[in-house]
Amino acid sequence: MTSAPVRVPVAARLATARRYLMCPPRFFTVEYSINPWMDPSRPVSTEGALAEWSALKETYELLGHKVETIEPQPGLPDMVFAANSGTVVDGLVLGARFRAPQRAAEADFYRTWFLDHGYRDVVMPEKTNEAEGDFTWTGDVLLAGTGFRTDPGAHAEAQEVLGVPVVSLRLVDPRYYHLDVALFVLTEAGPGTRAHIAYYPEAFSPGTQRLLRRLYPDAILATAEDAACLGLNAVSDGQNVVIPREATNLIAAVKAHGYTPHLVDITELRKSGGGPKCCTMELRG
Repeated sequence: MTSAPVRVPVAARLATARRYLMCPPRFFTVEYSINPWMDPSRPVSTEGALAEWSALKETYELLGHKVETIEPQPGLPDMVFAANSGTVVDGLVLGARFRAPQRAAEADFYRTWFLDHGYRDVVMPEKTNEAEGDFTWTGDVLLAGTGFRTDPGAHAEAQEVLGVPVVSLRLVDPRYYHLDVALFVLTEAGPGTRAHIAYYPEAFSPGTQRLLRRLYPDAILATAEDAACLGLNAVSDGQNVVIPREATNLIAAVKAHGYTPHLVDITELRKSGGGPKCCTMELRG
């Protein structure tokens, strides 16, 4: 006899309306390699990437979220990955400074978008930081990744500019070069409650793994298979989780914890090392 799957007792999950900034991949391609996922010799479909992006945007809108867009620019094929170009907390904006010269020009187009849309507290960093690629807001602290892209000194800069406490996390696997492909927030912290997160332990140094266990003992731990399809590059509103469709173990886990998964296709976007979260910058406040 097969026993029924064990379900974790959880309080009712609550979705909160979000506001996102996205950039259509009109000029998407893979013409250089700046991470292990990128292979310029493999065929890439710009039309396929645009269809995936459009479906992702529609998913957010059907869930009741507001999606703003920025115009893509020729010669910047990775501009679709909006999360890498700004971190917004309580209306304060910390821009990006890219490590790879191929992406450097993206930062100023996003800076201009913020200024044109009424943001007045926009600070461009002195240290290399790839924004929400390595900065993850949990509702009470900013988790900050380093090891491959973002300079450790950018963590202190983020704390000063955004006025929030920062916890540094060290990434050690080059496949998971950004924090947002190794960890995501399912539910933000609230009064008297800590955030609920999911992450792939082996993406982090031993000390960081111990820290994450201490801070988030109830976290969902992703498998190697989940991580390898960029399953952790997901977006949650506290109840709905927009997640790559291949992350079957993680999908089952978030469902068992009371969340509603919404599966999306990132076949083309993944060829550049991106997924739902990479395409999505959250505009908080």
